Amino acid sequence: MSESPAAGVSVCYRHPGREANIRCQRCSRPICPDCMRDAAVGFQCPTCVSEGARTTRQAQAPYGGARSANPALTSFVLIGMNLAVYVAVLFTGWRTSPLVSPLGLWGTGACESKADPGSFYYYGGRSGPCEFPDGRWIPGVSDGGYWELITNAFLHVEIWHIAANMLSLFVLGPQVEAVLGRTRFLAVYLLSALSGSTVVYWFSGPGDFTLGASGAIFGLFGALAVIVYKVGGDMRAVLGLLAVNAVITFTIPNISWQGHLGGLVGGALVTAVLVYAPRGPRRSTVQWLALLGLLGVIALAVIARSAALA
Repeated sequence: MSESPAAGVSVCYRHPGREANIRCQRCSRPICPDCMRDAAVGFQCPTCVSEGARTTRQAQAPYGGARSANPALTSFVLIGMNLAVYVAVLFTGWRTSPLVSPLGLWGTGACESKADPGSFYYYGGRSGPCEFPDGRWIPGVSDGGYWELITNAFLHVEIWHIAANMLSLFVLGPQVEAVLGRTRFLAVYLLSALSGSTVVYWFSGPGDFTLGASGAIFGLFGALAVIVYKVGGDMRAVLGLLAVNAVITFTIPNISWQGHLGGLVGGALVTAVLVYAPRGPRRSTVQWLALLGLLGVIALAVIARSAALA
């Protein structure tokens, strides 16, 4: 039969029959040698070590990076940016706003009428000046307007267009950010927008004009599909949403299937890089190097298309 420590001697809070001369650095409870766990300073008890590990895991997103305290915040900011551009377009002429042509995506440049924005003297050709006194030159991507590859993803003219895209972002964005964290979510969103624009640049007519966040939104569809597949979830709901949007894409006129397809594939690839990167201390390095590689492929595709249109 074991003897109890003498009166007045501290005993381990986990083993009341054992003398304890050390206290946990976190909770200050006495611990015996069997319960002592090395810490940065002194020792901690097993309970505090487990709690610290649980807290650390909670602060870490499942696939690296910091977990978002508010997974909806980034989506709200993106929605606010899109709405701000839309309001600026409305207050500067709506469909005839001088903001529309420079922010939208052109393959090659165009000469727009200053007196009647939205009317063009011709499509194609190299950069201005325009041959008409009433014209202003709007560069395309092939003329150096590379900003259009991303700015078009924040530009909307019709109310139904921005409403549909922002509702989709409101629903999908927080789900993806909750899993990937804020920085990686932004990487998915922006690279999806760029990949959608790049496919538009390649497979639309040089004089076609494209705008809208649909490429980035379809990238979130692709991201959600990869995440659900990775965790072994039920794919039927995601595939059903994709099927409905595919029908809309190919049956309603004036919808860019190129942007939707490019965004979907881009979002799926970016997310696959993030969730299938091997665990370990170098996971983040592998992820960001792979994403830089994807960005490099997009850049090369844009350069090749510009050379073909030269």
